Amino acid sequence: MTEHEEAWASAMRSANRGDADAYARLLSDVARALRRVIAYDSIRLGLGGTDVEDVLQDALLAIHLKRHTWDETRPIVPWLRAIAHYKALDHARRSGRRVSVPIESVAEIIPAPEPEPGLPASTGRFLEMLPRRQREVLEALALDGASIREAAERLKMSEGAVRVALHRGLAALAAKLGGSE
Repeated sequence: MTEHEEAWASAMRSANRGDADAYARLLSDVARALRRVIAYDSIRLGLGGTDVEDVLQDALLAIHLKRHTWDETRPIVPWLRAIAHYKALDHARRSGRRVSVPIESVAEIIPAPEPEPGLPASTGRFLEMLPRRQREVLEALALDGASIREAAERLKMSEGAVRVALHRGLAALAAKLGGSE
């Protein structure tokens, strides 16, 4: 963890315990950093330069209202970035822009699941439960490490079809493994 990340985490811990000065410093520092993150997201989402400040205010308000949800044992920066990212998406949707989020852009935000105790290490048996296309997509993405685009090219599918097969395959596996067959 970098020095500023630790300082922000410490300031948030203090703020959650009632230190108003630490909270004011935190919001000031975070606002400067998030402005750059939001500006990048805004460009990617087709928002105008004037939207950055609106999204920033929405993000700071969300941080204020949800600061009690931050797990003090976890890094603060991914939590802050996730809030800013989703506020930019919300703003783009409200302004009528069509927004699609490639799974690669949120991969760092989604925590890796903890392995379930008692599940066999062999994934092959589980993948065999799936229809051929879903199995091929999951193998390409999860086992081979291919991107959506690479999997689509390899399997001669559109990127959208790969995403659909991925989500359906994961849902089918979750249903089978969760016991709701």
